[in-house]
Amino acid sequence: MNAFTPAELEYLDSQPLMRFATASPSGKPDVAPVIFEVDDDDILTSGFDITRTVRYRNIESNPRATLVIDDLASVDPWSPRGVKIIGAAAIEQTRRGPRFRITPDVVISWGINDTTPGIPKMERRVVGDRPDS
Repeated sequence: MNAFTPAELEYLDSQPLMRFATASPSGKPDVAPVIFEVDDDDILTSGFDITRTVRYRNIESNPRATLVIDDLASVDPWSPRGVKIIGAAAIEQTRRGPRFRITPDVVISWGINDTTPGIPKMERRVVGDRPDS
């Protein structure tokens, strides 16, 4: 099963930023806007000196993460759209330095697969090993 529908992939490719949410072992949340790219069913993100970030320390000890990529297709009529990804984050070493790979367990999208104007219905799919996410 593919993690993303063709419409979701097209949407993700059109967006420059996502919000990357992590939590410390004690549950203290952190969220940061970051650039990203899609790699098959995974999301990749890196950045400048990520080893000094809160999200890096959080992922080292608690690999669960939530990503949100969203925007407004229109304000009149009000038409929000987006993708929320809940999954496991890993730190990978590359020749350019470390990066995060987020593998989805749950994908929730709205206003993408069904583009009827107005408040969209949410679609939730379990795509990974942790459907309880």
